[in-house]
Amino acid sequence: MLAGMTEAAPLDPEDRKIITLARSARARNGVPEGAAVRDETGRTYVAGTVALESLQLSALQTAVAMAVASGAKSLEAAAVVTEAAQAADADRAAVRDLGGPGTPVLVAAPDGTLRTTVPAGPAA
Repeated sequence: MLAGMTEAAPLDPEDRKIITLARSARARNGVPEGAAVRDETGRTYVAGTVALESLQLSALQTAVAMAVASGAKSLEAAAVVTEAAQAADADRAAVRDLGGPGTPVLVAAPDGTLRTTVPAGPAA
């Protein structure tokens, strides 16, 4: 995966899958964002935004936490479905912590259209 990938470039079926899962989590739970991550074994973890009085987590932070809690050692890719034009720095940091700076973060619109793919690497 290359940074700056757009919808015009072919999308790997496994990446399309995590975008679809993220979109489904967002719609099913009625939350602002849905996210999914794929670990080093190909397992996926899907989550939505957590907005409790005592706990605030983005969808991507929640998906990464679920992967860690399930024993994942690394990430192959992450996806977030959001109204935002790009992944938040805190989301990229969570992906980077588990997957490393080269882990691709796919950012998709609520309709599932891929907006961009960026590495989890250091925030610009």
